[in-house]
Amino acid sequence: MEQETEKLYYQNTYLRTFTAKVLKCERQENVYHVVLNRTAFYPEGGGQPADTGVINTVNVLDVQEKKGIIIHKTDRPLAVGSSVRCGINWPRRFSLMQQHSGEHIVSGLVHRFYHLDNVGFHMGAKAITVDFNGELGENDLALVERLANEAVFRNIEIKTDCPSEEELAVLDYRSKKELTGKVRIVTVPGYDACACCGTHVVRTGEIGVIKIMSAQRYKGGTRVSMLCGDRAVADYNEKEKSVGAVSVLLSAKPEGIGQAVERVLEENASLKKQLAEIRRRTLEEQAKCVQEGTKNICLFEENLTSNDLRTFCLLLCERCSGIAAVFSGDETQGYKYAISSTSEDVRPFIKEFNKALNGRGGGSKGLVQGTVKGSQKEIHRFIRRSFENM
Repeated sequence: MEQETEKLYYQNTYLRTFTAKVLKCERQENVYHVVLNRTAFYPEGGGQPADTGVINTVNVLDVQEKKGIIIHKTDRPLAVGSSVRCGINWPRRFSLMQQHSGEHIVSGLVHRFYHLDNVGFHMGAKAITVDFNGELGENDLALVERLANEAVFRNIEIKTDCPSEEELAVLDYRSKKELTGKVRIVTVPGYDACACCGTHVVRTGEIGVIKIMSAQRYKGGTRVSMLCGDRAVADYNEKEKSVGAVSVLLSAKPEGIGQAVERVLEENASLKKQLAEIRRRTLEEQAKCVQEGTKNICLFEENLTSNDLRTFCLLLCERCSGIAAVFSGDETQGYKYAISSTSEDVRPFIKEFNKALNGRGGGSKGLVQGTVKGSQKEIHRFIRRSFENM
């Protein structure tokens, strides 16, 4: 049985470089699985991603734990028995420590005030998501965020220990599952106590800031998206640039862009209404060019929206005794169509049309709409042949 890897990341979460001995190196698919006698590389687990970094000049791409053995997945091999110098990607690790520590405070406050459990936790490439087994409103989350940042400002020491079975039996702590054996408890005094295998900062002040970004209903509960520390600052900087750019475009002060956008949207809605009226009048004039009493009509028009197609087709339908068909598009992207009649059920016709020309669409007895990939020549040929048989 292999000896378990010595876990330096539990002895000192701030350890950035260390030396070790290579015990095993095996190629599996396109990577190498390297086992060291000791490591500060944190393996993926408990919602926290694995560390990355280097062993000598070899890149560590991923780290996993299997039965106490830490497996480092690298892009190149390392000589078994050799002594190596290792370095973790510290900016990334410290950011993950900030995120994980901030999540503990938020989850602890939600549990304390609203008696909800954290039933899902994931650190994504940009944000953390936390799933709670109950609903949290906007005011609830605003309170949690304010109290969480008070914990940051107080710069409280975050404690980590492994209580005895007797101590654990009387300890009030959070855990997603029943635990046995040695249990590692991470405590933020006054805010949270939780069974956790991850890495955390030593004092809450190192988290920097905790920001709840959004919340949505999820599986009967609430999924909260949040950022801490450097990620929160980066997000603020990104949004500040966006606000500044919009402010310049709208000639409005940053604090007034909300009202400025509302004004632009109102103006845009008014212009759209005017444009729709103008387009309708234009289509009415075009429809008048078709002689009343025409049996069947098939036209190709440029740049018509789906609503335009519908409107124009119905206007033409009033001037013909059979079927009116209107198409808009091109042979590269395909054509949108509207086909209508006041005297015929167009559904059987369109069923055959879609089958023959790889079209999609449907509708009611008097009007169908959809898309078709055939060429204009093929469409004309099918329509003309169909009209001749009516």
